Amino acid sequence: QKHAKKIMGFYKHNFQFREPYQVLLDGTFCQAALRNKIQIREQLPGYLDGAAQLCTTRCVIKELESLGKALYGAKLIAQRFQVRNCSHHKNPVSGSTCLLSMIEDGNPHHFFIATQDQDLSNKVKRKPGIPLLFIIQNTMVLDKPSPKSLAFVQKLQTNQLVPEYQKQSIVELKEKEGLVKQEGEKRRKRKRAGGPNPLSCLKKKKKKTQEGQEPSAEKKKRRKRKRNR
Repeated sequence: QKHAKKIMGFYKHNFQFREPYQVLLDGTFCQAALRNKIQIREQLPGYLDGAAQLCTTRCVIKELESLGKALYGAKLIAQRFQVRNCSHHKNPVSGSTCLLSMIEDGNPHHFFIATQDQDLSNKVKRKPGIPLLFIIQNTMVLDKPSPKSLAFVQKLQTNQLVPEYQKQSIVELKEKEGLVKQEGEKRRKRKRAGGPNPLSCLKKKKKKTQEGQEPSAEKKKRRKRKRNR
């Protein structure tokens, strides 16, 4: 549970997962739970430390039905869960293909994937932000974040994943509020507020010297007048 709590914190903070958690299960996970006598509905919310909605798809149930008596128990378990609509109403596909289609476009519904299928697990790990559940012996385990998820979060933190349309809207908002003009005005003011012109300084110094020389000349004239007197 400590392991799961730490990983759930990662998905909550970086991918906005919230309760009730939606867990998509396939036939292999149901079969493993049956074999290891795991009560998914009772044990999973406690393991994830939050309410969970267990769900599957019509394609998963159809696949279990086609496999006959060997997976009859797994089919009964899957039928107890909520059935999420998929895009394969007329032409059912394999359970793994169906579950992959449910997490396309960035997993907008925040699904967990619960499976024992190694090939499906590897494909899920190539997509960022999708928690993966599987069973080891008689224990459910939440897999650690995939390298894709970690890389996605790292880019997100360095502001490299701002969509182009969002960048454009930010620029338009700045122009609307006059922030862009203000920045230009500040730059112009900085250019005007440069250092003093050395030529103007020289002129001022000359004026000062001339002003300073005038009183001394007047004093000399006064002294001469006194002497003459």
